[in-house]
Amino acid sequence: MEAVKENISSHKYFFLDGFSELGELRPFLFIPFSFMFVVSLFANSLLVYVIVSQRSLHSPMYILIASMACIDLSLPVFFVPHMLLSFLFDWRGISLIGCLVQMYFIHLLGAFQSTLLLWMALDRYFAICTPLHYQEQMALARFLKFVIPFSIRNMFAVLVVVSLAGKLPFCLRNVINHCFCEHMALVELACGSTTINSLVGLISVFSVPVTDFFLITASYTVIFSSVLSSGKSSAKALHTCVTHIVVMTVSLTIILTAFLSYRIRNSLPAAIRIFFSILYLFFPSCFNPIIYGIRTKEIRQIFFFRLQVPDKNPSGPRSQK
Repeated sequence: MEAVKENISSHKYFFLDGFSELGELRPFLFIPFSFMFVVSLFANSLLVYVIVSQRSLHSPMYILIASMACIDLSLPVFFVPHMLLSFLFDWRGISLIGCLVQMYFIHLLGAFQSTLLLWMALDRYFAICTPLHYQEQMALARFLKFVIPFSIRNMFAVLVVVSLAGKLPFCLRNVINHCFCEHMALVELACGSTTINSLVGLISVFSVPVTDFFLITASYTVIFSSVLSSGKSSAKALHTCVTHIVVMTVSLTIILTAFLSYRIRNSLPAAIRIFFSILYLFFPSCFNPIIYGIRTKEIRQIFFFRLQVPDKNPSGPRSQK
């Protein structure tokens, strides 16, 4: 009888109701978020194009930066268009399957954001601490030993979290107080115990971003120790580390703020909690390409060279290539 009851009452369709308390002001959110979406698409596409089209940038570090740009380019696509349509036309509905698919790709790409920062830290470790063996260590066959295990970890952790969420009976409300299918926002609508879901979600947080953070911290600790002991010879190489540290610090600050705002949601307006949750996913997609484009000297020089040369001498880039 209980199984039959769950089958009858479990919702298969949900409504994303984020920022509903704004009332008539809600449609105006389309303006800032659509602007950020356009900036993210343009900046990341431009960064990928510059790196792919320039052979001098086909080194491991720039390939990792291009990979980060691809992640930042893909992540907003899975939730921002639906969110913008919700703001503009009040299209809030989403099926359970669509919600789970959206959740999977959002959390998977979010996991790879932190993992790519870890791979970048490893790249800088090999470049600064073992420069004579850098090419050997960063050869594809060797580097795949770092890539494959972390990739499998990310896919497995997210798959388990989403699969467990999909098996829950949703016989309470079918209104998700969010703008996309965030894991805990969906799980809290389930009737019955969600202890396993909360525990597995917590384990996945510690096994992916927290583990990556500690490994990144350890890598940069060794790097700074090496730089301080070697003097000025490694100061130039350290410049690229500063870029990665800036990106990592901003990303972790936003992640921590989003996490805490969700945990203390009874003390914060729902709109603020949702805003930080969106910012945690969306802001790095706008922030990363600008930082890498400005802070990375080689990318900045090539970008401004391509902007200036056509005005002075249209045949310049070809003749100097």
